[in-house]
Amino acid sequence: MARLKYGGGSDWYNDPSAEINLLRFIEKNTGLKVRAEYNFVDISTEDIFSYPFLFMTGHGNVVLSDSEAKRLRRYLENGGFLYVDDDYGLDKAFRREIAKVFPDNGLQEVPFNHPVYNIFYNFSQGPPKTHKHDENPPGGYGIFYNGRMVLYYTVESNPSDGWADPEVHDNPPEKREEALKFGTNIVLYAISN
Repeated sequence: MARLKYGGGSDWYNDPSAEINLLRFIEKNTGLKVRAEYNFVDISTEDIFSYPFLFMTGHGNVVLSDSEAKRLRRYLENGGFLYVDDDYGLDKAFRREIAKVFPDNGLQEVPFNHPVYNIFYNFSQGPPKTHKHDENPPGGYGIFYNGRMVLYYTVESNPSDGWADPEVHDNPPEKREEALKFGTNIVLYAISN
């Protein structure tokens, strides 16, 4: 698992404890052997192909060059998986830039009966609302290629804030556990499909 570094000025690097905590939770609760460490890869390099699971987040602008959009598409079409968590502020730019990657195959709402919502833990109502900035309902969107979801995107949900160290966002323990369970589902789905 690696954090995706991208251009545009957003804080792609925020909450570096998130992945470590999620991976530790996965190992403890599923028995899956993991290396709980923080890694990042620059989208402009071939290094993205070294990781089957990429994680992207931030609060602001995202800019993908044409070559980066093509590289990301090649990564996703060849078995890679990207999870994107809008950390409140990424949505407009992300939707604009992901359209460069898949101009003919855009984001679509993922139905609540999709395996990402029940592969290990049950989330029959879709993504949880981990970090509440407003009253908008959380949403989960995907991009599908040859029948496989290659990208999963949460908006108005922000589960990765719940993965971060407890003192970072002051989420109640039950919200933090819910977020870690949801993240577990995302990772397990990605590595098994």
